[in-house]
Amino acid sequence: MRFGVFVPQGWRLDLVGIDAKDQWPTMKSLAQRADAGPWESIWVYDHFHTVPAPTDEATHEAWTLMSALGAVTERVRLGQMCTCMSYRNPAYLAKVAATCDHVSGGRIEMGIGAGWYEHEWRAYGYGFPAARERLRMLDEGVQIMRQAWTEGTASLDGKHYQVDGAIVRPLPLQEGGIPLWIAGGGEQVTLKIAAKHAQYTNFIGTTEVFTRKSEILKGHCETVGTDYDAITRTANFNVLIGETEADVQKRIDAAKARLEPYVGAEKAETSIANWTLNGDSPTVGTPAQIVEKLGKFRDLGLSYAIVNFHESAYDQSGIELFEREVIPALR
Repeated sequence: MRFGVFVPQGWRLDLVGIDAKDQWPTMKSLAQRADAGPWESIWVYDHFHTVPAPTDEATHEAWTLMSALGAVTERVRLGQMCTCMSYRNPAYLAKVAATCDHVSGGRIEMGIGAGWYEHEWRAYGYGFPAARERLRMLDEGVQIMRQAWTEGTASLDGKHYQVDGAIVRPLPLQEGGIPLWIAGGGEQVTLKIAAKHAQYTNFIGTTEVFTRKSEILKGHCETVGTDYDAITRTANFNVLIGETEADVQKRIDAAKARLEPYVGAEKAETSIANWTLNGDSPTVGTPAQIVEKLGKFRDLGLSYAIVNFHESAYDQSGIELFEREVIPALR
């Protein structure tokens, strides 16, 4: 099993209490720590407003961070989970990503999806089209990006996007273009787009969802004539790890206490419940518990886990424990 890790950027209120001038140094330090460790990749989110509620707390922009992180690391791959297609013109986004690929020496991954956070959509003036329209935007945008990265130009007279000979030079350093992660589990449309275009998919981290989405993806691959086994299936997980169950509970309580001043007790409680899946999360527990639960995912075909440590800007002991006891057992 391969492992990637999120760098805190503020979206999940994971930089609160850190002075603004110290936030980039914190992100940089954690990225460089991952670069020197056992991680294959580092990740950020493509969002503008915090969750579980919009606040005035910092949320640093994803693609600016891609370039910055590419310049201060040497080995780890760099991804977003996931870029919202409709936040940027796809030809422009293809150009940005290609430039970041050069800055990083060919280490960019393109996580891409249709988008869902209505509050930030409307606040930034994007409206909020129906889901079917957002998915059509995703499909058209992916076509444009693939053209741009393989041919150096892109043209499409689509319903949502029209580009006419958009030049994207230089091409990305990666032969064949930047790998595409199609994120989301929409069974009729998103997974069909993934079957046609993706090198990676990303599903919700429960065994039931992972199994169902994998089966549907396989069916779409058979329909469109692509190789299901060539698509790496991944999932995201929130990690709260401790030496003992009592230590795990302390970390859960600390995470909740960090959120409460910004979103209130009810939203903080709901967020923690979602992270822990009401006590059934595969990555909440002791190292032995996590190894056992993630091992079941590996048996189902999960070969790449992207993990988030909400506490990492404040306390790296959980990361150290995961690196020491979980990764070697599953790698």
